[in-house]
Amino acid sequence: MLDQNIKTQLQSHFAAITDPIELVLALDDSNKSNELKSLANDLSSLSTHITVSEQSDSTRAPNMSVRSPKRNTHIDFAGIPMGHEFTSLVLALLQTGGHPSKASEEELSIIDGITEPLNFEIYISLSCQTCPQVVQALNTMAARNSNIKATMIDGALFQDEVNARNIMAVPSVFLNGEQFSQGAVSLSDILNKLDTGAAAKQAEKLNEKDPFDVLVVGGGPAGASAAIYAARKGLNTGVVAERFGGQVADTLAIENFISVKATEGPKLVAQLEEHVKEYDVDIMKGQRAAGIARGDYIEVPLESGATLKAKSVIMATGARWRNMNVPGEQEYKGKGVAYCPHCDGPLFKGKPVAVIGGGNSGIEAAIDLANITSHVTVLEFADTLRADEVLIRKANSLPNITIIKNAQTTEVLGDGQRVTGLSYTDRVSGEQHQVDLAGIFVQIGLIPNSEFLKETDVQLSRFGEIEVDKHGATSMSGVYAAGDVTDSAFKQIIIAMGSGATASLGAFDYLIRHSDESQTEASAA
Repeated sequence: MLDQNIKTQLQSHFAAITDPIELVLALDDSNKSNELKSLANDLSSLSTHITVSEQSDSTRAPNMSVRSPKRNTHIDFAGIPMGHEFTSLVLALLQTGGHPSKASEEELSIIDGITEPLNFEIYISLSCQTCPQVVQALNTMAARNSNIKATMIDGALFQDEVNARNIMAVPSVFLNGEQFSQGAVSLSDILNKLDTGAAAKQAEKLNEKDPFDVLVVGGGPAGASAAIYAARKGLNTGVVAERFGGQVADTLAIENFISVKATEGPKLVAQLEEHVKEYDVDIMKGQRAAGIARGDYIEVPLESGATLKAKSVIMATGARWRNMNVPGEQEYKGKGVAYCPHCDGPLFKGKPVAVIGGGNSGIEAAIDLANITSHVTVLEFADTLRADEVLIRKANSLPNITIIKNAQTTEVLGDGQRVTGLSYTDRVSGEQHQVDLAGIFVQIGLIPNSEFLKETDVQLSRFGEIEVDKHGATSMSGVYAAGDVTDSAFKQIIIAMGSGATASLGAFDYLIRHSDESQTEASAA
């Protein structure tokens, strides 16, 4: 199951295991069960602390339960935890085996204090890049507290459950049988949701922080770059973000990052965070900015109720997928309307879907989905496709892709539970058409995350982008911006990183001049 290179790497990692681990398998006569048994035996062969056994009574098969006889903890994997979930499996083994997690002391304290039974079920797809962070957060809780159980469920393998629970987007988390969350959530988000007083306590601690020299708002490539450049200048630097990595965490393949032939979003995000943590940077996750104002310091209020203060601020809040803004889209979001083909595509195996948008993202999505679904209909508003010619040729070569140009989507159709189709207008003839579908993947570009700045002194373009000069400076003194949230001509990871460095150096220059001005005023007085 595992090749020798992986086994060698794992054997090195497993040297950190100190406590016994039991792998309890529930199997049937399927090929997937044989794969899981082979995987478990490979893992057992790499550490004397790992044993394998089988049980006959289980809700799901194939299933592997990672158990600690020492702490009586349970972490289950229903399916084969390979692909993006292989790291989740390795971390589950290490934490069950006594290796400490990277959660903060405050988070661990909250986890230890949970006394009621919590049974989490996380529906994922193995191609989903957002799913592992949710699985790993819940596994961290389950490995620590025997009152908590976490089960990863491969939705593509357990289609009956997916259909019964009307799951059409991953990750979908159920707690004690009820829907708990959908989409990306961090460990902090989960704990705040479980403990309604946790957010208030966290806000209180944030309010007590001293003013930063540089406060970076946003944790994507631009924010990480800005934080590193600021910290290297010896500045007291903070990063406040909803999650580290931003949209890159949801990106599958990255093949245009200079000097790196190929990588994946989650891997790059982990490397960025690790790099930032090499410096004395205060990283505050699970927080959203709610505005910006100037007093004695620049103040950034947060949605949690806290307010952070800084001498200079760098806005790097990035962008998000643009909505179609047609009737039915919001109603069926997560019920057939999706924005990540890599994450949610496997849930539509053998079913007809549509892709809205004929740019690179749209055509790439159509090509990927054609390998999973029965048919893909691409709807492009313009009379030509904007994708690269190589992608267009590939899409046209696939028999189950239909491309319709001059198509204006007018409505998402559904039965109250899930998407059943869409309506569009032919922009040339004016004729109305309806397409029967199970899913709709929206790929029509990005919209900047700048709504919280609309009532502030920070100037925005007509597209909502923060306007910056060649130094990354905004219209508000001491406030800089970088990355996809700005009016930069192109939205690329490498450009965002460069603009983050520019904004940070601009802020450093501002602080030097501001300090000199303050000293001059003090001397004159």
